[in-house]
Amino acid sequence: MPRIRILPDRVANQIAAGEVIERPAAVVKELVENAVDAGATRVEVEFRHGGRALIRVEDNGCGMAREDALLALERHATSKLAEASDLDRLTTFGFRGEALPSIASVSRFTLQTRPAADDAGTEIFVNGGRLVHVRDCGRPVGTRVEVADLFNSVPARRKFLKTDATEAAHIVAGVRLHALASPSVAFRLTEDGREVFRSPSCADLAGRVAEIFGKQLAAELVPIEAEENGLRLTGLIGRPGQGRATRHELVTFVNGRPVDSRTLAYALIESYHESVPKGRYPPAFVFLELDPAAVDVNVHPAKREVRFRSEPQVRGFVIRSVLARLREIAECGARTAEWPKAAATTSNPQPPTPNVQLDPRALPFAGQPVGVAARSMVAPTPSVSPVSSLPASSVLPPSLSPPPASAIPHSALRIPNSGAPVIQNPNSKIQNPAWRFLGVAHGDYALFETAAGLVLLDRRAAHERVWFERLLAQFAGGAVAAQRLLLPVPLELDPVAAALLLDALKFVNAHGFELAEFGRNFFRVEAVPDWMEPGDAEAFVRDLLGALRDGRLQSGQPAAAREQLARLAAARAVRLPAATEADTLALVAQLFATRAPLTSPAGRPTFVELNHTELARRFQK
Repeated sequence: MPRIRILPDRVANQIAAGEVIERPAAVVKELVENAVDAGATRVEVEFRHGGRALIRVEDNGCGMAREDALLALERHATSKLAEASDLDRLTTFGFRGEALPSIASVSRFTLQTRPAADDAGTEIFVNGGRLVHVRDCGRPVGTRVEVADLFNSVPARRKFLKTDATEAAHIVAGVRLHALASPSVAFRLTEDGREVFRSPSCADLAGRVAEIFGKQLAAELVPIEAEENGLRLTGLIGRPGQGRATRHELVTFVNGRPVDSRTLAYALIESYHESVPKGRYPPAFVFLELDPAAVDVNVHPAKREVRFRSEPQVRGFVIRSVLARLREIAECGARTAEWPKAAATTSNPQPPTPNVQLDPRALPFAGQPVGVAARSMVAPTPSVSPVSSLPASSVLPPSLSPPPASAIPHSALRIPNSGAPVIQNPNSKIQNPAWRFLGVAHGDYALFETAAGLVLLDRRAAHERVWFERLLAQFAGGAVAAQRLLLPVPLELDPVAAALLLDALKFVNAHGFELAEFGRNFFRVEAVPDWMEPGDAEAFVRDLLGALRDGRLQSGQPAAAREQLARLAAARAVRLPAATEADTLALVAQLFATRAPLTSPAGRPTFVELNHTELARRFQK
């Protein structure tokens, strides 16, 4: 029968490291938190090879005497707690006393520290949990920690680390969060000898956001401040209409600690349900302050999550505060918009605008971008024929016309005398239907009568499918037409996004774009594909960066990357035209000439059939 025994301290520390130190970014997080807790006003972070080879964190905090430095390497040794009740009064980042011994047990660990009261500093070297030496050293007031060969004593853990680029991205993101949490502290981050960002101490959060995320993002944010029943919300939130494809710019802090809080994140998202399109996320950097006893920060080994004593109260407070601020912004915008109108009607009347008519052939059709039509403008004519009187072939531009009859097998599409397309597609739920156009509901849905019942077509989903396959073919063939911009679009990014874009720049520029680096973390969009409006360039590139961050688009896998790029582009390229009968029937013809007409690129159905049985059941016949 196996006997129970107490594990050696070195083994216990390595087991604890599995919970606290899961990757190099966790080491940086713990060391930066210790530096800020020590009262540092300057923190420098350096790492190499994604943190595997070296991590160095240096600060100008209070430092430690030799006795305290040795005690800090013992498990559960901390200066933050004395009694269990102190957990209800936490105002520091760290409090458990597990980080330093856990890190030292799985690396070559060097600690140099000196308090202001001592003339000499102390150097402690630990290799894989074994103390090698303790000696005097010369150094300024503060602490310097070097972690080399991380997980050298547990090589199995190294196999589970991701690539250097991925681990580096996690480190940069973590340092950014702590820089935002402490604007008064100057931060410097260096990767493989290259400075990623340097941010001096800032007087407020807006200055720190501009330093780290760029002035463009900072200009889109507005301050928020609210207080109610012991809860206080401060920070910066995005203006209505400013959305992002990912949550990377939705950052929450609780009592100064950066956390992943579902309560706060979903409260912010819900507050913007009328201000940001569905599926997009508002940029926000919000700080929630409340009684430390009302929040539990000890529910996660890495302290990433928190639990509120009254989550409904916190959620309701955040939603009310953000909604009230958004209403103020909307009212201010409405007053600003009304002022020029009133002034124009009273003080400086303008001459009447001449009656100008446009050739409808210059208007966008079947998902054509507005810019394509704008580049095809013709001179005004005294009279024009209505769009409905023109055949579809004369309205459609060549690149968007339905495929010629020779390009579509007779088994795929037949046009009967009635003008309604008869579709035969082995992938279709409906075989040989004769679709008769009835009308359009709510602008997005086209209704058809068929022999089997009724069909409701989602026009946007159908357009996305047509555009997706058209763009995918262009990308695969390398035949992407581009339009140069008269005025390049400036694009300022945060360091992580800039590094991602640099790595993928060759791939992006091979698909109709022309992006050029124009300084540190600054780019210019000098050309865009012809299917894109120039005004959409910045938003599309940011969506593209969101896909790169999430790993959905990897330029090292060209086929998969082209498919993801076409999926993003299809959603941007769609411009719903007027829903005339000729346009809608042409759209159906194009849809069923694609490889997968039943779904959009996002997997949504393009049409829904209500057969006679379903209709009879709904009407209880």
